[in-house]
Amino acid sequence: MAAMAQTAAPQVCKVAGVERTRLLVDSRYDVAPDSATEAFMRPYASVVDSIMSPVVGRTEAELGVARPESPLSNLLADILMWAAKDYGESPAMAVYNMGGIRAALPEGDVTYGDVLEVAPFENKICFLTLTGEALMQLFGQMAAVGGEGVSHGVELVITPGGKLKSARLGGKAVDPAASYRIATIDYLAEGNDRLEAFKLKTGLNAPREKQNDTRFIIAAYFRELASRGEAVRARVEGRIRVER
Repeated sequence: MAAMAQTAAPQVCKVAGVERTRLLVDSRYDVAPDSATEAFMRPYASVVDSIMSPVVGRTEAELGVARPESPLSNLLADILMWAAKDYGESPAMAVYNMGGIRAALPEGDVTYGDVLEVAPFENKICFLTLTGEALMQLFGQMAAVGGEGVSHGVELVITPGGKLKSARLGGKAVDPAASYRIATIDYLAEGNDRLEAFKLKTGLNAPREKQNDTRFIIAAYFRELASRGEAVRARVEGRIRVER
């Protein structure tokens, strides 16, 4: 009787790593339009376009997002600082989470639809106070995830393994006993996205009206610069650096 062939053991596979990126979907993807899809969408396009197509401003260059720091994450944190005056606030810094930034902004004209793609959620601006001790915890939590969007004047040095090496704000070391006013979004103020130090907040100012959604604030910033004939610009400037 012929010997039965042995069944090979199943190959065991393991995930070696995960990488992701965001792609800017613009007119480059419209070079070969599908006529059937266009015909189906045509009755709805004029309504959608009337909302999404108005230009709110323009950029000098494409603005993308990446950790530990990127032009778009810097810009959005800075916009929260810019908006603070409308709420009678003078925060020391702002935080905008990378996970809440869902698209890049194109070079040139930026429409309200582009802004909505960047900020599609119902997140609203808010303001709160952390002690210096809690702020250092927050910076450590940012280091653990590889960086978040922070405003101009924040200087963090983190390790490749996600440890905080140093932190400065406005050119000075953080005083553990001092109080720091922070602009952010309500989602983060609740301690979400692994930024649990925000749960230690006091003095919360969280307006709930719809016009306080970040998408409207971002669009307002673009419109203000456009009214002065200026393009929006942002760059990586060393707010968060990775060092061994």
